[in-house]
Amino acid sequence: MRTSIPGVLHVVRPNGNAAPVVLDSPHSGTEYPADFSCVTPMNVIRKAEDSFVDELFVAAPECGASLQCALFPRSYIDPNRSLQDIDPELLAGPWPEPVSPSEKTRLGHGLVWRICPPDHQIYDHKLEVSEMRDRIETYWRPYHETLRRSLDEAHDRFGAVWHVNCHSMPTMPAPYVYGGPSGWGDFVLGDRDGSTCSPDFTNFVAETLRGYGYDVRINDPYKGVELIRAHSDPEGGRHGLQIEINRSIYMDEARLERNRGFPALQKDMTRLVRAICDFGRKQLV
Repeated sequence: MRTSIPGVLHVVRPNGNAAPVVLDSPHSGTEYPADFSCVTPMNVIRKAEDSFVDELFVAAPECGASLQCALFPRSYIDPNRSLQDIDPELLAGPWPEPVSPSEKTRLGHGLVWRICPPDHQIYDHKLEVSEMRDRIETYWRPYHETLRRSLDEAHDRFGAVWHVNCHSMPTMPAPYVYGGPSGWGDFVLGDRDGSTCSPDFTNFVAETLRGYGYDVRINDPYKGVELIRAHSDPEGGRHGLQIEINRSIYMDEARLERNRGFPALQKDMTRLVRAICDFGRKQLV
């Protein structure tokens, strides 16, 4: 069964033997709202997308997992940021609620982006407070509320839930990833230093991917951000893990096209989701 909010998100529910597993792809959206008054060239702004990540996991419902995908782009408003992660430099007036800008906001990639890497100014004007609020209410909040409902439904049914937050990463670190290595592996798993899921789950996913022949790192350099932070409670049976996939495995980053490796990776991601679903079911026995 598929549920959609036009321009915002779609959710595909599990088919057949449902498992206590929910996947989401918050940064693969390509439907740019009409009021996105961006001055950055589109071929540049689109490089912020986690291109084709939703397609890599398209078979998740057949494996028993729920799959939620954003339709809007992260550069318009980023569902993987806190509501307090607001950039004061971007607004024409003061924000009337608490603000706690993160390092990502300082670099221009907060709740609403000001800069597209490496240094492209996205707007040639300040945004009104009302514009920010509209983006939150129309896009950010429905994304989080829908994800929360899926997680709650799985938790209520099974007594536990495993959330996999799906992303892609550039082949080489962007300049704004301070302290990052000169390059990284095929996958980076993030559990916010063990705070968002059980170590058993992180290790299971890592060893499964390594068994497929991939190089896997944990919390280096990506530890996970708002979506797993906000929706995880390992002691309460809510486990959240972020997965970052090296784009060079499956796409041409310059052309924004799938490469010859896409079909093989897509098959491996189906295998991975099936393994995660089996893992979740076994934990309930």
